[in-house]
Amino acid sequence: MGKMEETCNKTGHPAPPPLPSPATTSNYLRRQLTMDGQTLRGHSSVSIRTKDMWELLFDEGYRADVRINTDKGGSIYAHANILGMASPVIRGMLKQAKNRTRQRSILIRGVPHDAVRIFIRFLYSSCYEKEEMEEFVLHLLVLSHVFVVPELKKICENKLEQSFLTTENVVDIFQLALLCDAPRLSLICHRMIVTNFQEISTTEGWKAMKQSHPVLEKELLDSMVDLETRKNERIRKLNERKIYLQLYEAMEALVHICRDGCRTIGPHDKDFREIKAPCPYSACRGLEMLVRHFASCKMRVSGGCSHCKRMWQLLELHSRLCADSNLCRVPLCRNFKVRIRKQNKKDEVKWRILVKKILRTKRIGSSPFFSLAISCSS
Repeated sequence: MGKMEETCNKTGHPAPPPLPSPATTSNYLRRQLTMDGQTLRGHSSVSIRTKDMWELLFDEGYRADVRINTDKGGSIYAHANILGMASPVIRGMLKQAKNRTRQRSILIRGVPHDAVRIFIRFLYSSCYEKEEMEEFVLHLLVLSHVFVVPELKKICENKLEQSFLTTENVVDIFQLALLCDAPRLSLICHRMIVTNFQEISTTEGWKAMKQSHPVLEKELLDSMVDLETRKNERIRKLNERKIYLQLYEAMEALVHICRDGCRTIGPHDKDFREIKAPCPYSACRGLEMLVRHFASCKMRVSGGCSHCKRMWQLLELHSRLCADSNLCRVPLCRNFKVRIRKQNKKDEVKWRILVKKILRTKRIGSSPFFSLAISCSS
């Protein structure tokens, strides 16, 4: 006979079955949680049997010891222990409530009776009906904030963010989000107001806010001005960066033309061969035309040609970027180096700022054309 049979004979009672292994227990719990997750309604995380018991306790009010008075003479019966554990604010109200009889009373006004009932039901089972949430979400947000129920408050905020905001109600919800300390919701509302300002500024909600909260309206208008200023500044910087990038590409193309030759222009000491493949420098073609014009223009000496002025500026800019003018094949590079030393202080500051911004834009210091002293030897 085994040990189990011996124990049964001695005590007269059957021995308990052996405990399940850890693996079996884990599998059972996993199946049970999955099953419960499929049968639950709303956002509850407890089994359906426990949830039904809590809701039945709330619906029937079995041995309820708290009466909640609402607007229009409505009453809801609940249990002090459950309410006190779910909300610290209600716990404080219950402590202050007069207890002349077995049942205490608290007052919740300013929201519909049905909204209060949905709120109290949530304190019991953490459940709600989808249709009820959609109808009373604003009132539930206020109740969850006032009575410090973070779980319900988060649900209300998510519901408003995902499917409730419109151009008609966004101003009202924005004000409510500020009052209920919902920073993410208020930020989303603010962005929507700024993005659709022309349409929203004509709604009844905006007009009501203008009358009741002029300071808030001024803040929104100021934010619009700030946004427009930042937008214009961003556009200005992008355009400025585009110009610096074009200047950088022109410097590379100029070195490329004078060192290697391209299309129709090349060094005088090299046999020029027409390149059939596209040139990798986007500024090369335009710069070749400018160089040809500069070489043949009769007005450049007197300074009356705008194209020649531009070429002079490019040559001077190159000389300021060039590390060694003795090895450079770009025309007049060395002459400009000498001329720079005699330049007045005001012009010198402007050129330095320009060079600094170009270097910052494209990090020309890492380019082989300028980091290696622009050595143009064959």
